[in-house]
This record gives sequence, structure tokens and C-alpha cells, in this order.
Amino acid sequence: MSEPLLNVNDLSIEIGGARVVDGVTLTVGAGETLGLVGESGSGKSTLGRAILRLIPISGGSVLFEGRDLATASREDMRLLRRRMQIVSQDPYSSLPPRMTVRQIVCDALRAGHVQKPDMAPRLSALIRAVGLGPAHIDVYPHQLSGGQRQRVAIARALSVNPSFIVADEPVSALDVSIQAQILNLFADMKTEFGLTYLFISHDLNVIRYLADRVAVMYRGRIVEDAPARDFFADPQHPYSKRLLSAVPRPR
Repeated sequence: MSEPLLNVNDLSIEIGGARVVDGVTLTVGAGETLGLVGESGSGKSTLGRAILRLIPISGGSVLFEGRDLATASREDMRLLRRRMQIVSQDPYSSLPPRMTVRQIVCDALRAGHVQKPDMAPRLSALIRAVGLGPAHIDVYPHQLSGGQRQRVAIARALSVNPSFIVADEPVSALDVSIQAQILNLFADMKTEFGLTYLFISHDLNVIRYLADRVAVMYRGRIVEDAPARDFFADPQHPYSKRLLSAVPRPR
């Protein structure tokens, strides 16, 4: 396995007095896709957002590229967030509705300190990279399909040259035919841009397609962590077995 890009150690998160993530420890190697699975309410999305320090951490540590995010200053986090991005489940709510695709992506490019002469070529390259074209640049999010909006959200995430992306149920709101296209895009981007993913999903078929390793979350804890091939062939934890038993196996 490659050197860990991300080390999470004994991470706990409390919300409203309830502990929703309880002592989670995991690693993600550089260039790896870790699939994080579990039923709704298991704490997957909360864990993903806490890793990016989008919500407070109650205990434990998160080391990204060797830096402890739990104690990082605001300025440190501003710089680190160029290396860590999130692609959410619902691109419609995550994209500013009154900004065009050009404005959304260029705003992110400016945040990444791309200079004005480089803005147009970078915008065009990003739009092409996510499978969109010139006709999509000067439209608003409501004028796009769900799959196209998700491609814009991905372009925005890529604009700051991240090394790590938390993909939080990024295809669950899309039609099945569009899901496959977006999953293929994630696979292609991993190779083209040298990305590392924490890919969160309740859909084990999605995880089977993309993940190198699988971590299973149950009631705020990681109950199994195994290479994807081993997990799908012989899950060890009873909860993992229950999840897999409900999924039709591909023929």
C-alpha cells in the first residue's frame, strides 16, 4: 500500500450532546479509493465532513499530508483546503443558483490564485475534463440536468488542483443511466489528476466498482476495513454480511 495521505486516529464527533462518530481510526493511501459504506444515519457523511474540518471535531486527530487538521490555524486550513475538496450529493443545492458555470468555476480558480491570462484556458480545460462543452459555460445551474450539474461541481472541485476528494453520495440523486457516466468520470479523473478518494455511499455496487478498499461504518464506528476484493468475497463482520446479503450479485 502507498504511504498514507490521510490518517484519522480515534476521531469522535458529538452533535447536540450525542456522539455520532465514536473513536474512528482509518487511513487512506495516496492514490487509493477508500469506499465508506453503511446505512443512513451510520455517521458516514458526518465523518467525511469532519475530516475536512467542515464541522468541529470533539476528540482524536486528522493528519493530512502529515499536518494535524484538528489544531491547524485558519490560515493553514485556507491553504490546505486547496488540497482537499468535497463533492456533495446534491449539486443543485451546492452550486450558487445566480451564477453561471463560468462564474462558478472562475470564482474557484481565483481562490486558487490562477492569474487572469490563464483563466480562460483553465476554464476550458476543466469543462472538457468533466465532459461538458462550450455550450454549458454561460448557463445557470437550473438550466442543466442533474448529471451536468454534478459535472460542474466536480470541475469546481478540480479547479484548485486537489490531491484528495471526499465524494459524499455523489451519484445517489442521479438517474441510474447517468450514475454510470459520473462513476466513469470519477475513475478517469483518478488516473488523469492523480487523485485520492474517500468515496461515501450506501450503494455497495457503486463501491464495488470504484473502491480499492472498503470501510464499513455502523452506529458511528468502523466495524470492518478490508481490501475490496476480500470484503466482497468474504465479509467478516455480521453487519457487513447483512449489508452484502441485501445486494444482488452481478452475473
